Amino acid sequence: MGGGSTEANGNAVRGARVPVPPARPFLDTFRGNLKETFFPDDPFRAVVRERGGVRRAAAALRYFFPFMEWVPAYRLGTFKSDLIAGVTIASLAIPQGISYAKLANLPPILGLSPVKELLGGEKAKSWRWESVLLGSGFLFFLLVTRFISKRRPKLFWISAAAPLTSVVLGSLLVYFTHAENHGIQVVSTTITDRSIVMIGSLKKGLNPLSVTSLQFSPPYMMLALKTGIITGIIALAEGIAVGRSFAMFKNYNIDGNKEMIAIGTMNILGSFTSCYLTTGPFSRSAVNYNAGCKTAMSNVIMSVAVMITLLFLTPLFYYTPLVVLSAIIMSAMLGLIDYPAAVHLWQVDKVDFCVCIGAYLGVVFGSVEIGLVVAVSISILRVMLFIARPRTTVLGNIPNSMIYRRMDQYATAQTVPGVLVLRVDAPIYFANASYLRERISRWIDDEEERTQGKGETPVQYVVLDMGAVGSIDTSGTSMLDELKKSLERRGLQIVLANPGSEVMKKLHSSKVLEAIGHEWIFPTVGEAAAACNYVLHSHKPDSAAPHENMV
Repeated sequence: MGGGSTEANGNAVRGARVPVPPARPFLDTFRGNLKETFFPDDPFRAVVRERGGVRRAAAALRYFFPFMEWVPAYRLGTFKSDLIAGVTIASLAIPQGISYAKLANLPPILGLSPVKELLGGEKAKSWRWESVLLGSGFLFFLLVTRFISKRRPKLFWISAAAPLTSVVLGSLLVYFTHAENHGIQVVSTTITDRSIVMIGSLKKGLNPLSVTSLQFSPPYMMLALKTGIITGIIALAEGIAVGRSFAMFKNYNIDGNKEMIAIGTMNILGSFTSCYLTTGPFSRSAVNYNAGCKTAMSNVIMSVAVMITLLFLTPLFYYTPLVVLSAIIMSAMLGLIDYPAAVHLWQVDKVDFCVCIGAYLGVVFGSVEIGLVVAVSISILRVMLFIARPRTTVLGNIPNSMIYRRMDQYATAQTVPGVLVLRVDAPIYFANASYLRERISRWIDDEEERTQGKGETPVQYVVLDMGAVGSIDTSGTSMLDELKKSLERRGLQIVLANPGSEVMKKLHSSKVLEAIGHEWIFPTVGEAAAACNYVLHSHKPDSAAPHENMV
């Protein structure tokens, strides 16, 4: 030990004990764990702090309906900013909405790929050079506007208005040239297996209520459950991720529970009018943010603009060419591929890179569902491996201090003669208990071989740093008990350092604490090693406990 005599070390640890936390009623413990699991941010604290039933009811309403917080303080200057943002986002939402709706109406065998419409047909023999030329031109236009907006953020409106501009220009081009008669398919056509049928202008008006059309019979219900769960997970993941990204930009916190309530309520109400699943996409949120929105009123303005379009302006989209909508979708898809992020993942964490590539390949060669399953499976496998094979490392003493750090990280860290200090970096469960027992035994064997080869003091104490062991189950306590007996047969003493409250409770209730001996439990690794070093230099290891010798 660096920095003092054995007497000083003895004085440093004299009387040091790790207390067992007082017992709590089971229901209180269960309620606390349940709250920490599902409501770690304590979302209802603002409601509980209010006094009186009326004030608490008002606080609850503000929680579930956030607009009640900002509407009373709304000002005209704020409305001007939201008006500009709402109109800007509507110019992007309208053509994108038509594009994605058209995409959703495609036959299932066609998958995702709008390339066929960009080429003018499903097979190579039906490709039209007119469609290729027109679609490529608009795709190039959309990509150029995005490049300009990225290079000059103040010109964000160029990229935002590009989809609507493409729709207008494409429709005018088709109208004046009658391109629909020369192989350019438009929105108002239905593609069947054998022919192209003109169905006239688009139907205008809002979707009628479809609550009475909901089917709860078994064949439809199972399909709805499977589809709803998969798409719901994707929507929640995207919505919350987007919300957190923009929360960092504006330096505020978001409530994940509110996000889920909002997305769920929105889609439940939307399903009553046959709307497909929607969430807060990153592209529209970015445009909304760059346009200077102040409150959610910009979304209200956007909704009004879209409603006016549905009620009165849909006939104007009669001549909108499908190649323009395909170009809009393809430009959006290309914008989702973040090459620098993939390179960053490879440099920082290879497993995260594998998750990214697995999800990408799953979507490209399968579907969104397959990509999600691949990514989640790799992530779960990683967590299982971390739990089943937790890392254990040897700690050494930093000279002239009571600090212990990993020897493979700190070159100055030194071993304490006769004392092996090990750190367990994970909770101890049934899944890793056997592995930890074998791994600790292997560490001891390696240390004994090392000391024998150099003629140093052999291992007599094994100190386990339990600081990272957040919890332990019955298999874990049994492992410690078995390890204690195994070490005793080899003439070694097990010592625990820095155990948490939950670990101490389990050790106490399982009688393992009594078997190890409370005198061999220490608050810090430094005190544990100092006590072992003191006993090692003043008494035989089996003569007495460290606290008894230091009194």
